[in-house]
Amino acid sequence: MTNAPICPLCLRPIPEGVPQSLHHLVPKLKGGKGGPVVLLHHICHKEIHARFSEAQLARQLNSAEALRAAPELQAFLAWIAKRPADFLSRVPKARR
Repeated sequence: MTNAPICPLCLRPIPEGVPQSLHHLVPKLKGGKGGPVVLLHHICHKEIHARFSEAQLARQLNSAEALRAAPELQAFLAWIAKRPADFLSRVPKARR
C-alpha cells in the first residue's frame, strides 16, 4: 500500500477515491498556465476559489504557505481539520 498524498492546504491525507483537483498556484488566466500546481482535496480547492479572486491568488496567495496563512481561510481550516480525510461536503445541486 502506498502512502496517500497530503493536501498542502488542510494537511490531511488525500485517500484514493476521494475527490481531488489540481490547483494552479498562479491562476491560468493570470499567466500560470504551465506553472506549478498542487494536489488538493476538491473541498479545499473549492474553498480557495470561493474566497479569493484570481488577482488575489496571483499576487498574494501564490504558494500553499500563503494560502494556509490567509486569515480568510482560518475558520475553514479549523473546521476541516476535525473532519476525516475522506469527508465530502453536501452541496445542494443548482436548481434550474
